[in-house]
Amino acid sequence: MNFDSLSIKEAAVNETVSLSAELLDPMQLGERAANCESSAELLAMLRDAIAQASAILDERYKQNLSITDIVHGRASVIDQVLRIAWSRQQWPDQFSIALVAVGGYGRGELLPHSDIDLLILTRKEKHTAYKEAISGFLTLCWDIGLEIGQSVRSVKQCQQEAAKDITVATALMESRAITGAPDLHKMMVDATSGKRTWPIKKFVRAKLDEQIARHAKYHDVDYALEPNIKTSPGGLRDIQTIAWVTKRHFGAESFKDLVELGFLKSSEEAMINKGQQFLWKLRYGLHYLEGRAEDRLLFDKQRELARLFGYEDDEKSLGVEKLMKQYYRAVANLRALNDVLLQHLDEAILRADEKVKILPLNNRFQINNGYIEAVDNEVFKRYPFALLEIFMLMAQDIRIEGIRASTIRFLRDSRRLIDEDFRQDLRNVTLFMELLRSTHKLTLQLRRMARYGILDRYLPEFGQISGQMQHDLFHIYTVDAHTLQVVENMRRLFLPEAEEKYPLGAEIARNLPKPELLYIAGLYHDIAKGRGGDHSELGKVDAEDFCRRHHLSEWDTKLVCWLVDKHLLMSMTAQRRDISDPDIIKEFAEAVGDKVHLDYLYALTVADISATNPVLWTSWRASLLRQLYFNTKRSFRLGLENTVNREDRINDKKAVAREKLLALGLKEQQILAVWENAAEEYFVRESAVNIVWHTGAIIGFSDSGPLISVKDLEAGASSEGATQVFIYAEDADFLFANSTAAFEKLNLNIVGARIFTSSNNYCMDTYTVLETNGKPVGDNPARRSEIETVLRDYLLSSSTAIAPANYRRTRKERYFNNPIESTLVNPSGKAYSTLEVNCPDQPGVLATLGKVFAEENIKLIDARITTLGERVEDLFFIKDEDGGAITDTALANRLQEEIKIALERRLSV
Repeated sequence: MNFDSLSIKEAAVNETVSLSAELLDPMQLGERAANCESSAELLAMLRDAIAQASAILDERYKQNLSITDIVHGRASVIDQVLRIAWSRQQWPDQFSIALVAVGGYGRGELLPHSDIDLLILTRKEKHTAYKEAISGFLTLCWDIGLEIGQSVRSVKQCQQEAAKDITVATALMESRAITGAPDLHKMMVDATSGKRTWPIKKFVRAKLDEQIARHAKYHDVDYALEPNIKTSPGGLRDIQTIAWVTKRHFGAESFKDLVELGFLKSSEEAMINKGQQFLWKLRYGLHYLEGRAEDRLLFDKQRELARLFGYEDDEKSLGVEKLMKQYYRAVANLRALNDVLLQHLDEAILRADEKVKILPLNNRFQINNGYIEAVDNEVFKRYPFALLEIFMLMAQDIRIEGIRASTIRFLRDSRRLIDEDFRQDLRNVTLFMELLRSTHKLTLQLRRMARYGILDRYLPEFGQISGQMQHDLFHIYTVDAHTLQVVENMRRLFLPEAEEKYPLGAEIARNLPKPELLYIAGLYHDIAKGRGGDHSELGKVDAEDFCRRHHLSEWDTKLVCWLVDKHLLMSMTAQRRDISDPDIIKEFAEAVGDKVHLDYLYALTVADISATNPVLWTSWRASLLRQLYFNTKRSFRLGLENTVNREDRINDKKAVAREKLLALGLKEQQILAVWENAAEEYFVRESAVNIVWHTGAIIGFSDSGPLISVKDLEAGASSEGATQVFIYAEDADFLFANSTAAFEKLNLNIVGARIFTSSNNYCMDTYTVLETNGKPVGDNPARRSEIETVLRDYLLSSSTAIAPANYRRTRKERYFNNPIESTLVNPSGKAYSTLEVNCPDQPGVLATLGKVFAEENIKLIDARITTLGERVEDLFFIKDEDGGAITDTALANRLQEEIKIALERRLSV
């Protein structure tokens, strides 16, 4: 078959004539095939022809030449090979059978390892006469190495299958003839047309539902850490969905046709083409690197693609972060356009029969069947402030369900009206502040503003973080998505249902004098991420500019700037400092200043932690923040100059504990017998409640061996708390190492530990643990008994270290192979040192560290265990064998070196 006889669609595939000729000359290929004297010779020739063409295409890809030509060029090559393979078979009746390309290959798009979807189309339902020829054709294709997906159907069977399955109907809609009977393809297209299978309304509804279901699989977000280029929201499938629906509705063969029909603007066609080409480049790169079909943009391939695309690391960001920023921005634009176009079709097709009900709002906007729309297409040009007003109206009027597609387009087309004069205009800054003070769906309006490009224009600094990703497993959102999630979390604090998950946060939020100040701090707390330097300091500058431009008072401006600058202070203090120490509380209280600042900071901290990664908000973190909040509030009430001294604190706790223990029927001498051996530090850092628990358990324990007691931490709310495990046992070298190994065997996450050794050489250790779901053990007698049994078995072997179980690191953990780092500091005025250890997260880390501590005669007195995605940041409070801070430089250096060696050995398992 020569090219003159190709269908219109096939001719479109071969627009890149010069490339096709360079890859495979059809005449030469045909002559070479005719001269092959055996099947083996033909097979070798075709394989060689495909390999040569693939090498040329790969080289063109690496030279960054037209990806469109490359994708279509590969389809053209396969067309020619298939024609040769088809022509070598003995067809009983060549006018009653045809070879048809369907799906992506039918569109003339082929990536290196994409499936080549074929339909062998017959005139009659019974095709037994062709069985041998079909088998020979497919076998030859497979032997060549083509990744064929095939079906054999008659025209009638195609019609029946298309009517039953929207996927089949769509694949056939994109079909094109390759070779064989010239009339069969047209017969099939006519038989499977919409009128015969899927009427327009039914087709559009099915495609919209299909997209909704697909997006739901990705939680309806376009910023997944490891997105699927093909099927994630904003991906290639979204582009294809537009093409399918518009082809079915308009009969359009290309996006250019849609421009000519007036459905698409030239700028929108350019955006689709640009986005599609970028996604094709990524997908081609994945196939090239993997040597197989792969559509998932996995972490390791992200880094390889970044190098392939020429993105380099610098002081501000990694090359891979630059690549992913381009990806996230591209898919965000494509998804926004997809939403607009499909909503337009929904209105024009599915809602065409609805009775129109217009509700005027003002001389600029009206509600049309629940959706706000501009009264004409000149509204934004005549009244630029309406670009903000429309969102303010939606936030104030609960009757409005969304924005009409035509108005969204007017919005997008008018974005460039937002310039510096617009941003300084009093009417506009007033409208934006009104929006922030609204009580109805503020976050939804901010997300709409971001999607339609309005927020980026009004707050250019927000545009800088659009698509900004931090390349780790800790931050699961892009910075812009995280920022809007923070604001949403803040809004949730005001809802009744927040009282269960965030009881203290909900109470605080209800009493904030100006919630809009909290939202502004939320918008700006990470605004300077990706610029290099301290993002808190840089963000404070941007926040101040915003406050000045929006005419906030001096006091309000200073509060917002302070919140942005100190947004990490509370979480870091709660998780990294000893908040049972009155000196730490005093230091924190002095940094905060007053209860108003404390309330705003608490609300911001809760919203920020929950929006960074949902798994971070555990009952234990909630408890720590609550404890820090109330200890600081108490400090304000007493006056910062009137903090309780160490001796008074010990006496107060003992008095409270003694009273409760006597009330339980215990004798004074029993209590004093336990306490006389306990270290003074024990009474400083343990609560009176725990002192009662520990003392009672020790007095009541008569068995030999270690005492293990398990109870849930008393919490301020059901959503807070953790489980505490108290161990009272004769001290041994590897007690800590084996205790942590036991917890790891039990699949309990250690989040804190307080370690004390009494004067009679008994440990009085309390571990704070959570189940893997982030919750306490709870009222589960069987589980508590299991904990006690396993711990007792491990502790009876504490003269030697029990090796933690081997663990096979996951693909993601191996990829994010963070360096092992340690920092040892001697806090001023303290009789202990702090050791911070950062390393990849893996079971056995704590047991490994415990073994090193024992071997170096290091005494552990407290620990804070923090897991941040793929890494851990553990803080240990330690002393040397003489009970003081580690001032010996040689010991400090040796300890850190031994830790590094031991952890490297552990992580290599």
